[in-house]
Amino acid sequence: MASREQGKVIFISAAEPSADSHCAGLIKAIRKKNQDVEFVGLGGERMAEAGCTLMDESKGIVGRAAMGHNAFAQVAHFYGLIRKISRFLATNNIDLVIVCDSPAFNSHVAKAAKKLGIKTLFYVAPQLWAWAPWRIGKLRKYCDKLCSILPFEEKWFAQRGVQAEFVGNPLLDELTQKELNAAKRDYSTFDAANARMAIIPGSRSAEVGTLWRPMQEIAISLRKKYRNLTFTTVAVDESTREALDSTRLLGFRTRYVIDAVYQTARDCDFALVASGSATIQVASAGCPMVIMYKTNPILWHLVGRWLVTTKHLSLVNILADRELVPEFMPYFGSTGPIIGTIQGLFNDAGKLAQINSELLEVVKPLVGKKAGSEVARIAISMLA
Repeated sequence: MASREQGKVIFISAAEPSADSHCAGLIKAIRKKNQDVEFVGLGGERMAEAGCTLMDESKGIVGRAAMGHNAFAQVAHFYGLIRKISRFLATNNIDLVIVCDSPAFNSHVAKAAKKLGIKTLFYVAPQLWAWAPWRIGKLRKYCDKLCSILPFEEKWFAQRGVQAEFVGNPLLDELTQKELNAAKRDYSTFDAANARMAIIPGSRSAEVGTLWRPMQEIAISLRKKYRNLTFTTVAVDESTREALDSTRLLGFRTRYVIDAVYQTARDCDFALVASGSATIQVASAGCPMVIMYKTNPILWHLVGRWLVTTKHLSLVNILADRELVPEFMPYFGSTGPIIGTIQGLFNDAGKLAQINSELLEVVKPLVGKKAGSEVARIAISMLA
């Protein structure tokens, strides 16, 4: 560890693969602006490659904790890691703590930092506007600056006393307006029998575990009707690809690609996507989609539906403020309605063209700002 005299030290907490990627980009952006900064924290391979010293590897804490398997051990690991981080912050000279996404975990990290008088920056706003808005008081208490990645969030949080700034979306940092315009498609010659379909079951092990089988069942059913329909499945990493292939259903054929959501969506005519940030990448490729998220029906009816405050649940439809693409959220088990919806879209080239055009309009406000560079600017100002 560097001392304060030697340079500034930033602690970063990234508990998921997507956050690991975002923070790796942030580290590189900060280094471009200020070489005299040291990084330490919780993360994965990408943060380590970017120059962060890892005190522990996250390895998808959130995804594992959400699964029922070995639940007590996962909870013990969760809180043990928080205690380890708290001790680390207390015994080292840290100038700034940056927590990225995963509010259930990272709120504890931010709380520990604030108790020690360390400034905290939240990168990716917790979606309190969708559920649990009463937690805004806790966020105000533990957050010095909030970097939001959705345009409407800046005003929503500011109105509730949180210093927020829209920084752009890190998933679209490399996308230009020219590339966005080039994603406009001509569906007039669309041939469903020879279509290409992307399957994106998510990055968290919990969602992959619940969605992979029904996604395959949907694909097998569609293939019976559209004999030359081909599938490309996106896995977040090689170990996930191996897990997916080891549980591949008889009769389902697919090729796999690693961590290539945007390019796969550009190459395909349609996508079946797990709800989450990947839907933004698919939208930026102008690819029509159906969105899925599976949950326990009893918990949803008893608790979930009363907590959710938005008309729609998927990010794409929230940004559009209407059901631009079909969302099966929550999805409880029957694939029939999803198959029927996809077949209906396959038979309506005009609707596919309309969705393509409107998706590009929805993501347009997200293109232009470079989130990594914007957050780096804010972080450096907080080090002054």
